[in-house]
Amino acid sequence: MAERIYENYEDCEDEGFFENTVKQIFETGSITVKKHSHKIHCITIIGQIEGHYVASQETKTTKYEHIIPQLIAVEESNDIDGLFLILNTVGGDIEAGLAIAELISGMKTPSVSLVLGGGHSIGVPLAVAADKSFIVPSATMTIHPVRTNGLVIGVPQMLEYFLQMQERIVSFVCSNSKIKDETFRKLMLETGELVTDVGTILGGKDAVRYGLIDKIGSLSDALDELDKLITERKMRNGKCKEKNAKCQKNNKQQSCKQQNNEQ
Repeated sequence: MAERIYENYEDCEDEGFFENTVKQIFETGSITVKKHSHKIHCITIIGQIEGHYVASQETKTTKYEHIIPQLIAVEESNDIDGLFLILNTVGGDIEAGLAIAELISGMKTPSVSLVLGGGHSIGVPLAVAADKSFIVPSATMTIHPVRTNGLVIGVPQMLEYFLQMQERIVSFVCSNSKIKDETFRKLMLETGELVTDVGTILGGKDAVRYGLIDKIGSLSDALDELDKLITERKMRNGKCKEKNAKCQKNNKQQSCKQQNNEQ
């Protein structure tokens, strides 16, 4: 993540900062900002998550080949302190969505997600993948079984494949949130709520009540939480460095003492 963080308007006016920022937002839906001494990278996941197949030109998409390099850059960067995810997605490619979610879940960089509008289908694992998750009261999340478009071969192996994929989703969501396994499965297979489908639509408060999302909150709440996580991590790292320096000093003193005894 090599982009420069500017402190004021004068520093960036002559260097095309605003043009580059607008270009970054337009191309990847992301931006890097600075708050106090913390630098945060924000990624938006909107529309349909595009994976192995290209969606139609009329569909607004988030391309996983754009998201994955950003996540790697954030994790490896010495300049970025935190990751902020904003979700308003209808779902999309399951494997692409799970790939992104697994990367986020495995990051050491502090992360917070905020669900706006909707975090449906494979958007659920993406929302819970962050260290802390927020949802606005008006947002909704749809939980439903795995489905597919196009040709389906009517053999038992196809059903088994769907069940295995569904188990991966259930396992990930329950491992990264407070919702119970049986509760999540019950919501997924509910038949009395959706008119033409199986599943459940949860409002913001219900998502928190079931333990799927951590807290109800807005943009400022989520950013304050990320700021807190970043500060805690810096304090831990500072203590670790101090402890390592002390250990190195003690080892050096013991080594010198042994050398003196041998002489």
